[in-house]
Amino acid sequence: MAERITSADFEEKVLNAEIPVLVDFYSDTCVPCKMLSPVLAQLESELAGKLLIYKVNVGYEQELVDKYEVQASPTLIFFRNGAEASRLRGMTQKSALIAEYEKLQ
Repeated sequence: MAERITSADFEEKVLNAEIPVLVDFYSDTCVPCKMLSPVLAQLESELAGKLLIYKVNVGYEQELVDKYEVQASPTLIFFRNGAEASRLRGMTQKSALIAEYEKLQ
């Protein structure tokens, strides 16, 4: 299961990561977010050591929501070398997530 992070450790875990990172901006009350959780768990397992996956709760991390202009949950942002590389919104199939990851290679 993806680790939940906050603005306090976002820079260290996401922006300073040596491999690509996928950040799931989610809400506890969001049904598509809940449906996406097992998909992200599968992806995390399949791409262990190649992709880091973290979760940011939009209800508690307004600073990050504002900084990355997150307007809906779920919003999935891929980071590479400390910068946003791509973004997906809404319930997303695993194949689409893998395709986005492969673009980062």
